[in-house]
Amino acid sequence: MKILVTGATGFIGVSLCKALITLPDVSVVGSGRSSIELVATNFVFSKVTDTSTAGEWRNILEGVDVVIHLAARAHVLSEISSDPMVEFRKVNVEGILMLAEQAINAGVKRFIFLSSIGVNGSCTLEQAFDETSLPAPQAMYAVSKWEAEQGLESLCANKSMDLVIIRPPLVYGANAPGNFKRLLKLVSSGMPLPLAGLKNTRTMVALENLVDFIKTCVTHPLAANEIFLISDKQSVSTPQIIKALASGMHSRSPLFAVPDLFLLGGAKILGKYSVYQQLCGSLEIDSKKSRTLLSWVPPVDVKDALEKAGRDFKKNQMP
Repeated sequence: MKILVTGATGFIGVSLCKALITLPDVSVVGSGRSSIELVATNFVFSKVTDTSTAGEWRNILEGVDVVIHLAARAHVLSEISSDPMVEFRKVNVEGILMLAEQAINAGVKRFIFLSSIGVNGSCTLEQAFDETSLPAPQAMYAVSKWEAEQGLESLCANKSMDLVIIRPPLVYGANAPGNFKRLLKLVSSGMPLPLAGLKNTRTMVALENLVDFIKTCVTHPLAANEIFLISDKQSVSTPQIIKALASGMHSRSPLFAVPDLFLLGGAKILGKYSVYQQLCGSLEIDSKKSRTLLSWVPPVDVKDALEKAGRDFKKNQMP
């Protein structure tokens, strides 16, 4: 089996490629704008400079059985585009559909698309998201992922190429980018955090668990043409996340309690409501479909994975 992994140099892509090359009778092609070197006879890397050009993909897709599409324009902290939505659609919708069309033409058997739980929304109140929940994307990134899902489903309808859509929540690990990286830095600094009183519920997915689930979807026949909301087995609160990270760092938890009403008011005054929502709000996922339909069991416990993330992050910071 020959597998193409786009976005192979990213946080998820590197770990996925390392896992795939250990499988018997599998060869892996990684693609991306930068480069990655894995010492393995069954791995090659192809640099892609323009994902919107069909010619970029024709040679890369030759002989490929499965495409795992991770590459995307994600959250941009310092946006310089005058119309960010145009840029999101160019990469996350038009570029993906171009690749999928070329994959169909090349005889690819399965296309695995890594979407986002943001397609369902940014928070939950009383009921956890599952595969039957109506899409309600809010951020531009999530909107582009939802549009890509719809385009892929239309493109793959009545075609010989299976489509698997995976919507993960926050993916965490010691080298995670974005909000989780900032949280790791905060916990590592020992700065007191006024979050001890929070009673929220967050569902996340450890990098190891996501990689294992993607591997399952590569070959499992029942994954064909399905959507999966994927997560760790247990949900956790923000205080539990911070305590587990601090435990992995062998440091005291820097938590103290402030009423949630004060946190919300302060966030609104400072124009940081989105930060408040990510730290203090709830986002819960019911991912039992992956376990019942595919008999998949997350190999890593959430507490163990969080402690390992803290431990490895601290180790990486040491001179």
